[in-house]
Amino acid sequence: MRCVIARYPFDLTKDGVMDSMKGITPEPVTGESVTIGRRRYPVKQVGEIITRQDRRDFTGGEVVRAMVRLGFTCHENPATPVQDLTPLQSASALLGAPGAWEA
Repeated sequence: MRCVIARYPFDLTKDGVMDSMKGITPEPVTGESVTIGRRRYPVKQVGEIITRQDRRDFTGGEVVRAMVRLGFTCHENPATPVQDLTPLQSASALLGAPGAWEA
C-alpha cells in the first residue's frame, strides 16, 4: 500500500511492518499506540522504524492512518499503567479482593 508520511511516499505492507518491528522492544506507551503482533508500540516508535526518519519529521496521525489502512489496531489512550505487585497481591486481585492492588 502506498502512503505518504512526512511528505515522502512509502510502499508499506502488513508483513513488511511486522518484519521491521520483529525483535524491537516497545517503549513505554504515553499516547497513541498500535498493536503489532502481541505487542503494543507507540506510533512514533513505529513510524521511526518503518520510515527511518526522525520522529519530529512526522505526526502520530500520519502513522495511525497508515497502520489502520494496513489492518493494525490503533489505540488513542495509553495502556493502563502496570503496577509492580507482589505475587500475593496479584493473586488477590485476580480473585477479586477489594483494594488488593493498593499497597
